[in-house]
Amino acid sequence: MRRTPVRQEPQENPTVPSSPFAPEVVTAVTAHMNDDHAEDTLLICRALGAQPDATAARMTGLDGEGGDYTVTVDGAERQVRIPWAAPLTERAQIRAEVVRMYQEACAELGLTPRGH
Repeated sequence: MRRTPVRQEPQENPTVPSSPFAPEVVTAVTAHMNDDHAEDTLLICRALGAQPDATAARMTGLDGEGGDYTVTVDGAERQVRIPWAAPLTERAQIRAEVVRMYQEACAELGLTPRGH
C-alpha cells in the first residue's frame, strides 16, 4: 500500500489525540534510528517520503500516526512526515513498522534489504 507523504512542519493539532509514546521513548527511538540506522532512514525518506534526491535524513520525532524526519536536498533541509501503515499504540510496534517501511523502500528503489 503506497502512502502519500506529508511535506510540512509537524504541528500539534488540538483535535488529534496526544502521542501514545512517552517523550523518553521518542528520544530513544529517534537516537537509535539516527545512530544505528542512518542509511535505512535515508532510504525510507527517499522512497516513502517522496524525497528521491535526499542526501541525508534523520528522524526527529514520531507519534502513533507517523514519523517525522528532516532531510537534506540540494543543501537545504526539509521537514517530511511519513505516516505509518496503521496507527501504532505500543513501543514494540514501532520497530516492526520501521522494518516494514525499510523493506518497502528497498523494493521501491530496487535494492536488496539487509536482514534485521
